[in-house]
Amino acid sequence: MTPGLVVVVLSLLLGIQPITTDLYLPALPALTEGFGAPVSQAQLTLTTLLLAFGVSQLAWGPLSDRFGRRPVLLLGLAAYTLASIGCALASTMPLLIVWRTVQGAAMGAAVMGARAVVRDLYTPETGARVMSKGMSGLGVIACLSAPLGGLLSDALGWRYALLALVVFGAASLALVALRFEETVPRRNPLALRPRTLLVTWLAILRHPTFLTWSALSTASYAGLFTFLASSSFVFIKVLGLSRTQYGLVMLSASFVYLLGTFLCRRLLPRFGLRHSVAIAGVLTLGGGTLLGLLALAGLRSGWAIMLPYYLFMLAHGVHQPCAQSAAVGPFPQAAGAASALNGFLNMIAAFIVGGWIGTRLDGTVFALTNGVWFWSLCIAGLAWSLVQKYGEPRRT
Repeated sequence: MTPGLVVVVLSLLLGIQPITTDLYLPALPALTEGFGAPVSQAQLTLTTLLLAFGVSQLAWGPLSDRFGRRPVLLLGLAAYTLASIGCALASTMPLLIVWRTVQGAAMGAAVMGARAVVRDLYTPETGARVMSKGMSGLGVIACLSAPLGGLLSDALGWRYALLALVVFGAASLALVALRFEETVPRRNPLALRPRTLLVTWLAILRHPTFLTWSALSTASYAGLFTFLASSSFVFIKVLGLSRTQYGLVMLSASFVYLLGTFLCRRLLPRFGLRHSVAIAGVLTLGGGTLLGLLALAGLRSGWAIMLPYYLFMLAHGVHQPCAQSAAVGPFPQAAGAASALNGFLNMIAAFIVGGWIGTRLDGTVFALTNGVWFWSLCIAGLAWSLVQKYGEPRRT
């Protein structure tokens, strides 16, 4: 595969996550009202998706080490497309939750596969640069997702926002089927044996480099997910924006994240992995703290939230490519398993955050602002301490 094709494939595989979460966010309040469901139940359409996404990677990773990335990607994308059809046609909220859970499990194959492919083809630092290019593509998809979801919801209804995911899944499946070539240098015939799995997972979980970078990627994603899980209710219900206006707010956040991935590629050649995330930690802490203080001061406006949050998202565009590539870096022979564990930890944190958000949406902005502020403190602390001590990627 040419480098350009690799980046396109990575963009679609990584982009499946934001399009699945972001595109339907503008429709979430209308969807909730349409089914006559409580907000806490509506949150399950997001949190169960992410829990299934995280847990499924524990299976997809070893399967891809055993059989290769290509068959796992084909199976996962086919299941995702079928589950998307089920979501669009769901007649009740519980049925929608079931289909979103299946969708999340299938989505795990794509994102896990993308991280593993990067490790198959590149060294950790080169992989971070390639990953940042793939995440630039992710950023473009994220930029388009929320505005498109808002427009579809306003013009045609919330079901069409869910139906758009069918098109994305089918297009990604077609590209992988027609153009993707296997990247695993050597399949591991023992990858699925229980003893081998246990030994592999223990080795990964004991590795300080993996734990350090996974902690950073998990904290950074938890801060993002705090915003995702609460923002539609805060901006639409509390601040009074329309679904289309909210989509434009999400577009602006995704665009700043896209700029962050470009910043990542500028920082890495000059400062390396550890120092790049330390620099980004300054932006994270500054944005999160300003966001929290403005909310405590009683400033209730979209700009009082978004301007500080842009700093957080700019840094997120540095933290995620570096952390995801470096976490898997020490395990070239078990990239699938390491990628799966990294993704699993991210999604467990998201599931916990989603449950917390569902009980804190009380007609104020504080669930969003205090949550992001908390995670910004965690991110900066990790970037300036553990990453500097244990963050040098070394092969196991």
